[in-house]
Amino acid sequence: MSASTTNSSVFILTGFPGLDQYYPWFSIPFSSIYAMVFMGNCLVLHVIQTEPSLHEPMFYFLALLALTDLCMGLSTVHTVLGILWGLSQEVSLDACIAQTYFVHGLSCTESGVLLAMAFDRFTAICNPLRYRSILTNSRVIHFMVTIVLRSAVSILPVIIRLKFFHYCRPHVLSHSFCLHQDLLRLACSDIRFNSFYALALVICTLLLDAVLILISYVFILHTVLAIASREERLKSLQTCVSHLCAVLVFYIPIIGLTMVHRFGKHLSPLVHVLMSNIYILFPPLMNPIIYSVKTQQIRSRMKKWFSLKM
Repeated sequence: MSASTTNSSVFILTGFPGLDQYYPWFSIPFSSIYAMVFMGNCLVLHVIQTEPSLHEPMFYFLALLALTDLCMGLSTVHTVLGILWGLSQEVSLDACIAQTYFVHGLSCTESGVLLAMAFDRFTAICNPLRYRSILTNSRVIHFMVTIVLRSAVSILPVIIRLKFFHYCRPHVLSHSFCLHQDLLRLACSDIRFNSFYALALVICTLLLDAVLILISYVFILHTVLAIASREERLKSLQTCVSHLCAVLVFYIPIIGLTMVHRFGKHLSPLVHVLMSNIYILFPPLMNPIIYSVKTQQIRSRMKKWFSLKM
């Protein structure tokens, strides 16, 4: 088996080590979660599209966030459920590289959207009189295009190189979907460029975005504390609650997965697989819930929509 997987262009996805007999049962909650991710994000997109009062910069960014989460679920669902349903654990090199591109590219996109939403909150609270002149529709579109292009282009150098590596080790991947670092582990080619570039990319995108989001909230907090009225302070802070929750929902799984990969070599492979699935499923699942509960315009529109359906 080792020789055949080494000499072919087919890779084997591990799935959930030691739990093979429970796959039919695991498929039920995983299928339900993917269905909730799909319906929740589609519902958010539908509400934003059909409600004129939501045609504002913050909700345009939210629509891009929902679209990103939707694509993240769609890019991984076929391999995860393929394993759980017993359909296939095999994936070709080209399909694996494509999935790697989407998983990492969409993570970069989500980080950029959260940064743009932080800038929106910073402008609305720290410079409210110029909010409309700063965040015009054309400028918002430019921001969104820049976010998508940054993600799509920045990751291409390492993704292209994956195609030309020689994978001499057994083609057994340690997750239920393809990741860049997982493919590097199987390569016998010179992977130094990919390793250094990937690290630089994480620092220049995810880490830098996180630092800028933190700085924006330092300024927001400084401005809010200067407001004399306690009610006005609370009202201003409440407009940031949804975004703060989305930031935590995105960055906490990433930090957890990084810690597990870096310092959890002694942990069971199952822990690594579960953390990677939490990383791709938790934010897309929680973001529609957060914004539906915490955003009054979306909540009221959904109540109205469901009451008409009933």
